[in-house]
Amino acid sequence: MLKPSVKFFLHELTSTFSYVVWDPETRRAAVIDSVLDYDAHSGQLNTETADELIRFVRDQQLTVEWVLETHAHADHVAGGAYVKRELGGRTGIGQGIRTVQQHFKDVYNLERGFQADGSAFEHLFEDDETFEVGNVEARAIPAPGHTSDHVAYHIGDALFVGDSLFMPDGGTARCDFPGGSARTLYRSIQRLFELPEATRVFVLHDYRPGGRNYANETTVAEQKRNNIHVGGGRSEAAFVKLRTERDATLGLPTLIIPSVQINIRAGQTSPAESNGLRYVKVPLNHTRGFSQTQRDEDVPV
Repeated sequence: MLKPSVKFFLHELTSTFSYVVWDPETRRAAVIDSVLDYDAHSGQLNTETADELIRFVRDQQLTVEWVLETHAHADHVAGGAYVKRELGGRTGIGQGIRTVQQHFKDVYNLERGFQADGSAFEHLFEDDETFEVGNVEARAIPAPGHTSDHVAYHIGDALFVGDSLFMPDGGTARCDFPGGSARTLYRSIQRLFELPEATRVFVLHDYRPGGRNYANETTVAEQKRNNIHVGGGRSEAAFVKLRTERDATLGLPTLIIPSVQINIRAGQTSPAESNGLRYVKVPLNHTRGFSQTQRDEDVPV
């Protein structure tokens, strides 16, 4: 199996890792989960973090084939549209984005012209669809549970797990967003654990348990043995109990309102209104659209 090269970029404000992964032979690359900077106080967007990634790609003389998202993120603003504009490539996400778009189109009462059909992205990956990054074989593995649209990207010997797994001492991501399910996440992770144990695992977030330094790379073997939520052979029932109880204590991510509205559009803002300005909406006194209202055992899997 070919081993791609991987470079990470950390957005400290949201503890988010973006990745450039490339075939060292052809210099063809994919960008995964890029980030825009957003100031919640002023509503200002800027591209400082994405520009660092873009400079690296240009300095390394890489050709971007794919600009990928693991899901429609709720905790940071995606930079995919900007990265594509600067570097080219096709934007891609899992086919489940349609369901997420429809849900939040209704919550935010988005403009009539917004199409909840995934067409904001250039490619919607089917379950287990294969593709290539240069000469490196890749596969989009469905990994729902955190969200219903979540996919992991297995590129050569590298696995980009998005929000399904954190570092082993961080456990797993929450499952109380619309379409989320702890039971489904457990089953998705067990499928990822079927990959070769030496597979490199790259996480999307690291919240530095105990105040340690940031970390973003582990292996399937380390996750299977040591992940504090699903490692060591923990049962599905035990995981669902642990995850559900923990999720009940969590508040909403700080940037969920601007993030979701932009990210379901592949990192693009809403159309300019008659005064030439673009907006994000803030629903008042409304939370049901943002968190799971069903009990986990009632969610179809």
